This record gives sequence, C-alpha cells and structure tokens, in this order.
Amino acid sequence: MLYATIMAGGSGTRFWPASRKSLPKQLLKLIGDRSMLQATIDRMVGLCANDQLLIVTNQSLVDPIAKQLPQIPAECVVGEPAKRDTAPCIGLAAVLVAAKDPDATMVVMPADHVIEPTDVFQQAIQQAVTLIDQDPSRIVTFGIKPSYPADVFGYVERSDTKFDGQFPTFGVSRFREKPDLETARQFLAAGSFYWNSGIFVWKAKTILAALREFEPKMSAHIEKIAESIGTERFASTLETEFCAIEGTSIDYAVMERYQNVLVVEAPFAWDDLGNWTAIPRLKGVDENGNAIDGRNLAINTRDSIIRSEGEHLVVTVGMKDCIVVHTRNATLVANKQDESAIREIVKQLEKNQWTEYL
Repeated sequence: MLYATIMAGGSGTRFWPASRKSLPKQLLKLIGDRSMLQATIDRMVGLCANDQLLIVTNQSLVDPIAKQLPQIPAECVVGEPAKRDTAPCIGLAAVLVAAKDPDATMVVMPADHVIEPTDVFQQAIQQAVTLIDQDPSRIVTFGIKPSYPADVFGYVERSDTKFDGQFPTFGVSRFREKPDLETARQFLAAGSFYWNSGIFVWKAKTILAALREFEPKMSAHIEKIAESIGTERFASTLETEFCAIEGTSIDYAVMERYQNVLVVEAPFAWDDLGNWTAIPRLKGVDENGNAIDGRNLAINTRDSIIRSEGEHLVVTVGMKDCIVVHTRNATLVANKQDESAIREIVKQLEKNQWTEYL
C-alpha cells in the first residue's frame, strides 16, 4: 500500500503580502485555478486513496486546509504543535502511517511544488515504489537535471552505479547543501549533479529505523508519540514530545548519512516556486515581458510582475523589472533584482509588532 505525506507547514514569507500566516503560499492560487496544496493532492489521484493521504501542517492551518480539501478525512490533516523542520515532521508522519500499515511504503513531498505532467510524475513514483519493493532498505529520491548553476537548491551527486528502470536511476554518492555560485557552476559542469527535489520514497519502517540510528534523541520523542496513537493521550503526548524535539532537516538527519540511497532522474518538469520571480517562468508573460494577474493598466512597463486582488486596478507607468503586489491591506513595490530581501519584510513587521500585516 502506498501512502503519501504532504508537508504543508511552510510560511511562504517570500510571497508576502499575498502569503500570510493565516493563508500561506501553499494555500494560494498562484498558478492556475487550484491552490498549490490542492494541485499536489490532485497529482496523487489514482496512486493513493483519500484515507492514505496525510497532510502535516501547523496547528493554525488545520481548519483552512480542511476547508480546501473536504474530501480528505479530518484525521488525515495533522497539526504540528511547534515548527521543528522536516525530520521531525517526517518522523511523525511515519509513525502515523506505520500505525495503519506497518509495511507501508511512503512518498513524501512538499505542498508547494509545480510538477507536470501528472501522468509522467505518477510513472516515476511507481518506478520508485518498484525499486523499494525490490529492496525495502532503500531510500529513493528524485533529482532534477539542472538547467543553470542555481545556488538556492541543495544538490545530489549520482554515482556510476546504474539501476534498471524506465527512467535513469543511479546510486547516490553524496548530498550537498546549497552551494555558492562558483561551486554551483562546478556542479553544473560536472554533469553528475542534480537539484535535490525534496521528494522521497521509502518504507515507513526504514525511515524510522534511520532516525533511530542517526537521531536517537529525536527518535525517542517520536516513539513516545507512536505509543499514544489511538489513545486519549495522543493530543497531549504530541504536544509535549514534539515540542521537546530539537528540529533539523531530513537531509542532515538522514539523507547525508544513509548509505542505500538511489536517485531517479526526474522525467517531469519541476519548479519549487520559491519566490515571485518564478511567476513569469511558470505563467508566461505578455509581449512586454510582464506577468500580470488581476486588473492592471501597464504603460511603458516592461519585465515586471504585477498582481492585484479583486476589482482593484493597479496602474504602472514607466516601470521596469519591478514587482507590484496589491492585497486588501498591504501593497508591495520592489525591484526584481532585490527580490531576496522580501523575506526580510516579515522580520521587520514582527519587530514593529504590526501583526495585522503578517
């Protein structure tokens, strides 16, 4: 049985002001007419039944997610009591899945990726499941063939060992953290590095054993949570034990240390939709290079990203390489070249205690 875990707890600060704590990036319709989370769930139709989907988020988003996904059973949307990074999130998901099916195979993915076409994605997942069936101790990930020397992604270096399958599959030599630009250029030139997609397939018992080996303190808390599943103590145990975990990423906790990892060269188009500058790449642009969503009158405006909510009209005159995002109570005007500074806005709002804009 294949179970899917969707990690949906991010805050999406680089998409402020559209993305807020109460409605973060994964719940927004940034591409198409479905939210990022809805599109992720749609991608799993035919691979997993609704009760084999597990969405792990923060507690404040449980209700908004339930409203967006009424077809998902309420017990399949789980709120973390504290933000503890991806390794504890995945550990929690694994014990919940294992409680249903001790031999379950899991696919784990973020809620905010753009992936297409769906049928090819599903074929790649099925290949990964076959690889796990052949050797249940394996962990399978998906590598994105890099198209430029990105310094915003982690990397996976493949080995020379090749495995059978519809899509190219290799052993993994090592995982690398986000590099500086020069190192990224070296990775691209080498031809043996992939972008780390953050999508994994494994047995629930395999990832739990790996956490037990590499992160025993974290695992001890997760095992206490596991012991309480199905009892009246579950909510209070989850609160106490999860908050006691020292968080870290799954890459550091397991992937960089585990030996039996395979990487499938992703046959699907992939984008992590990291910030506003991804919108033109994914939605396309008009004849002046502008990506427009909402009411806009663009005069002498080029290569800009403009988004407006409702009937509010945004008029831009003499603008180039800008980001303009209008919402009901905040408007962003930024230079595209300084887009990375947008995440600092939220820190400043918190510092000023302007919570109504968070």
